[in-house]
Amino acid sequence: MTGIAIEHLVKSYDGSVPAIDGIDLKVDDGELVVLLGPSGCGKTTTLRCIAGFEEVTSGRILMDDAVVSSASFFLPPEKRAIGMVFQSYAVWPHMSVFENVAYGVRLKRGITRADADRRASGALETVGLGALQQRGANELSGGQQQRVALARAIALEPRALLFDEPLSNLDAKLRQRMRLEIRALQRRLGIKSVYVTHDQEEAMVVADRIVLMKDGRIEQVGAPQDIYNRPNSVFCAEFIGSANVIRGAIEGHTAEGSRIALAPGVIIPAPTINAPVSTLVDVVIRPEHFVVASAQGASAGNATGLRGMVTESVFVGAFTEITVDVGPVKVRAHVIPARAIDIGSAIELELNVDRMVLLRAGSNPGVGITQHKVNKLEQT
Repeated sequence: MTGIAIEHLVKSYDGSVPAIDGIDLKVDDGELVVLLGPSGCGKTTTLRCIAGFEEVTSGRILMDDAVVSSASFFLPPEKRAIGMVFQSYAVWPHMSVFENVAYGVRLKRGITRADADRRASGALETVGLGALQQRGANELSGGQQQRVALARAIALEPRALLFDEPLSNLDAKLRQRMRLEIRALQRRLGIKSVYVTHDQEEAMVVADRIVLMKDGRIEQVGAPQDIYNRPNSVFCAEFIGSANVIRGAIEGHTAEGSRIALAPGVIIPAPTINAPVSTLVDVVIRPEHFVVASAQGASAGNATGLRGMVTESVFVGAFTEITVDVGPVKVRAHVIPARAIDIGSAIELELNVDRMVLLRAGSNPGVGITQHKVNKLEQT
């Protein structure tokens, strides 16, 4: 079994509440997995355990079938054949770009100076800095320094690459470009990689799979589009992207499906749910999943329509975000393409019921109902 395997991993400090609380995870060869979550969720601690910067309390970590960490065994970081890219670039300003990359490789046993220099030059070519090898490191931009850090990691020819919030020191535009470059490079090299970030957009761009963490535990694992479109808890829905989460109750059932009451007189259709009337549910609707029309131009008999009044309207570039009061319920919707929407306007929001997700109220995590998926709400 190749790849990285984390089995029942627990890490606690001085017997306190675990920073990592019994997680299991597999990272396949050639895969880039992103650990995502709020501060204190355990993502960086997990990465440090993989790297060997932290010893585990219980459970174990395997790399390519070999145990590297357990309660009774610990392989030091320098023997794990990993490449690490830190939040800080950690370049030596008194050295050239080439010397920054070659220095670490030359320290490895069994590698001649000529071979180390060849690896360094090759790594710099790979990250697009071949023409700057003799430039002083202190003469580089932030993005170029981050490429030096990346070249230093891949010059070691590691079995795995680990990224600890590598773009957090860059400005917004440079971050956007660098995350695409890192993703393209990782795919080209085919190295299994674990990437830590708290930036949800960054995670969506670079990840093959996202591991969403909270309080030292894994809340959900999946491809970016799966986590976005099929969150399995309110936490996941609200952390990834923007979402309306509205508490409702099953109001009734028909041959076409079920009905959910969001408030007195505010009823929306839903897929058929095999649960009793009055069962409480959390309804998750992304703002872009509404179709927005003026109430005057919409059909009064449209079963999927929610009529209300615009109380906020903000131009965001690609769309206009509006807040609509539908009785006592406040709903956010995106008007795409952006156009001027006056506060006080009457609006009808048409809802595609196949795009909404239903969770049993208070579930943590729950299991969602989506287009082609039946969940625990239907089985209980």
